[in-house]
Amino acid sequence: MTPEQQNRYNRHLILEGIGYEGQERLLSARVLIVGAGGLGSAVALYLAAAGVGTLGIADGDTVSISNLQRQVIHRTADVDLPKVVSATRAIHDLNPDVRVEQYACFLDEDKLRSVLRAYDFVVDATDNFHIKYLINDACVLEEKPFCMGGIQQFTGQLMTHLPGTACYRCLFPHPPTATHDTPPPNKGVLGSIAGICGTLQATEVIKCITGAGELLTNRLLTFDALTMQFQSFDFGKAPHCPICGS
Repeated sequence: MTPEQQNRYNRHLILEGIGYEGQERLLSARVLIVGAGGLGSAVALYLAAAGVGTLGIADGDTVSISNLQRQVIHRTADVDLPKVVSATRAIHDLNPDVRVEQYACFLDEDKLRSVLRAYDFVVDATDNFHIKYLINDACVLEEKPFCMGGIQQFTGQLMTHLPGTACYRCLFPHPPTATHDTPPPNKGVLGSIAGICGTLQATEVIKCITGAGELLTNRLLTFDALTMQFQSFDFGKAPHCPICGS
């Protein structure tokens, strides 16, 4: 670790539970973030600030003016740019030591499985049920840890999976809609809860890499911003789960 890095990460180095060993693990870690929107913005910024060595950013969309209410990694000047390009600029502005690998496309099953093999942890920062199940299934099959996050209106939820623990399909076996062509109506979202959920996901990543604390495995954490109530629900591996069951 260089003197500049020791200064940059000083608050981690003196933090019991992370320290030098934990920071070295972060510096050598590779994390794939699928989605550079509201959740992905907070995840990417906090992981870059924490010193994660390599961040993969996967998103096939471009920045629009309506994104800026919650997708804080992007600026007004970035409108119409690919989100991976805008996100990379912000990450390097914050921490030029972080290596960014861009995937300016929407990942299908085969491409996702191929890409995530090169990473230590996967973050599901998407807002699409089809992609969420795709990420869950790919990570389970490739034995990769991941953290799923989701928000709607004033609420959010997240869970973490490690190989051998319950997966997203153990809790929700099938997508809530019959087809991917008829998404639920957009009822809006409070911009700041994307930051709440995204920073919680980033915290799960850091904990997993450094070994600090307990992860949200076999648990679903939900929160309601209107009442500021957080709840945690335990659940286990489903014997007949279509992806990880017997």
